[in-house]
Amino acid sequence: MRYRIVLLLCLCLIMSAANAQDKNTSAKFFNQAMIKFRQAKNEEAIRLLSDAINADTLNDDAWIKRGFIKSRVGDFEGELQDYNRIIAIHPDHKWAYISRGSAFNRMEKYNEAISDFNKALELDPKDAEAYNNRGFAKKGLGDKEGACSDWNSSRKLGNSEASVILKNNNCK
Repeated sequence: MRYRIVLLLCLCLIMSAANAQDKNTSAKFFNQAMIKFRQAKNEEAIRLLSDAINADTLNDDAWIKRGFIKSRVGDFEGELQDYNRIIAIHPDHKWAYISRGSAFNRMEKYNEAISDFNKALELDPKDAEAYNNRGFAKKGLGDKEGACSDWNSSRKLGNSEASVILKNNNCK
């Protein structure tokens, strides 16, 4: 019995060390990807972020950033897959909902976008960006009053960009 406990403890230590190594490797790939991203080498950045994800599938930052970069190269379905993966792993990840909602806005899927921004606001009722982006989704659906209301909420929460949006959209 004692031998089994010692063996189990050894296995746990080995697995813990391997997990730490995976996180370090993932972080290394992520940092390299950010350099490529700043150099506008998007395909290389996506490849390195994929390496980071393969090293640590729970690296939320890599999933989010890879989704964002995929949108820059026009891979909107790939972008959505990355955000969907984060939400499947962490259903309380506010930025995954905001990012996916923004993707839906770009794809003119406004009802889906509003649903994601609503979830983000459920998780953080004071998120100015979620209000701001939900305003654009409402505008896309022809709900000017709702859009103006969201942009006002965004402005009140400190989003200086919202004042310009309010003015450009003739909101009162």
